[in-house]
Amino acid sequence: MMQIYKTKKDVEPQVTELVDTAGEHCWIRLSYPNEAELAHVAEHHNLPLDFLKAALDEEERPRLDAEDDVVLIVLDVPIVTEYEGIRTLTTLPLGIIITSSIVVTVCNRMSPILDDFIAGKVRHFHTAKKTRFIFQIFHRNASAYLNHLRQIEKSISRIEVELHRSMKNEELFQMMELEKSLIYFSTSLKSNEAVLERILRTKPLKMYDDDAEFLEDVIIENKQAMEMSQIYLHILNGMTQAFATIISNNLSIVMKFLASITIIIAIPTMIASFYGMNVTDLPLSNTPLAFETIFAFSVMISVLLGLFMWRKKFF
Repeated sequence: MMQIYKTKKDVEPQVTELVDTAGEHCWIRLSYPNEAELAHVAEHHNLPLDFLKAALDEEERPRLDAEDDVVLIVLDVPIVTEYEGIRTLTTLPLGIIITSSIVVTVCNRMSPILDDFIAGKVRHFHTAKKTRFIFQIFHRNASAYLNHLRQIEKSISRIEVELHRSMKNEELFQMMELEKSLIYFSTSLKSNEAVLERILRTKPLKMYDDDAEFLEDVIIENKQAMEMSQIYLHILNGMTQAFATIISNNLSIVMKFLASITIIIAIPTMIASFYGMNVTDLPLSNTPLAFETIFAFSVMISVLLGLFMWRKKFF
């Protein structure tokens, strides 16, 4: 799907509206585009087709590339996926192509980060200010990571409370999903930081002093998100190991308890087996109340054995 946006000039407050044709200072948004749309944009705006297709590869890593007067920036953005009722946080490449007249964004999905620009949630957004627009995308992206990380923190706290009450496989599976999401986040944020640092160092885009300061703020925001993801990943790893040890310890306690009960019950069973054999002249076999006496004797031995094991803390 292809959408073209342009911010109106000399209008307060500034409004970004959908237009029919792409002219100067426009933003072309390509979301899960088909081959015809990619070819149309590449032909009409003299863009390398491989630049447009770069972000459509889900394995593409964040990078910065330039060819003639066209600059390609690929960054990872957080997305929510759902499979068989399980929601997972992962990342997806977003391609940004900048020329002297337009900005093109390419993604395999409708990114909520770009939706914020259309909804007017980003202050001082203008399609003509291309460098500022790119840095605003990076800033909204870092903020999106931080928001997802706060949700992960809440999920970790909730799962911790549930594991204290009942240790089930469901909570452990949720911890595994969170850990996988944090690994994706940490890797993507580190790659995004490398791209930001290279932009600041090489300056492939025309930047004013305000743009350079804003870029430094974006780098700080990205580093904060990366540090938070690392902290939560360490916490989650520690929790997973701790609860795995607790579950293993609980299993050992249960097995020891069952073994102790088996030993206690084995005494009456063994005595009953002796008297169930076809053998004459067993002790107490011909006395009055033989069954009651033997039964009481078996129970007494079991009770004494149980008290002994309890004092020795076998269970």
